[in-house]
Amino acid sequence: MLRLLITLCLISLTTLISSCSAGISGVQSYVNPSAGYEFLYPNGWIPVTVSGASSNVSVVYRDLVERSENLSVIVSDVPAEETLEDLGTPTEVGYRFFKAVNDDRDRETEFISAESRQRDDQTYYIFEYEVTLPNDVIRHNVSSVAVSRGQLFTFNISTSEQRWSNVQETFEIAARSFTVR
Repeated sequence: MLRLLITLCLISLTTLISSCSAGISGVQSYVNPSAGYEFLYPNGWIPVTVSGASSNVSVVYRDLVERSENLSVIVSDVPAEETLEDLGTPTEVGYRFFKAVNDDRDRETEFISAESRQRDDQTYYIFEYEVTLPNDVIRHNVSSVAVSRGQLFTFNISTSEQRWSNVQETFEIAARSFTVR
């Protein structure tokens, strides 16, 4: 009888603990209160320092095992009164974004999609695109951009095309989780 009571208590405790955990598995939360943004990133990723990175690079994470998988947040200044919509439609902003990404003539960028979404009265543009590098390696990227407090925030998460089908859902969750204050 005592064994049954202990078993029931353990089952109840396990159920209670698991019901209190986050609803999305496979990701962790990153919050930067001083810069005013947050996002979810895949489990097993670590922060890295990129030598020679632009001062606009706020944070970089990469997968501990698949070292070529990475994400970054870049923060750039825009006029204080400017909104994301003032910069253009998702397609227009995406086109300018890809021209900047494709500044290197040895890279070829294929624009896949652009969309707009609203969250807490904040507009976000989500872009999906591929970049073919000079060695014919194809990178698959998902980006989320937003404007807040006179700054343009760009979240980008990237993997090789051959790994895309394995990580697509997690990467899309990460990109859509990106929020600014």
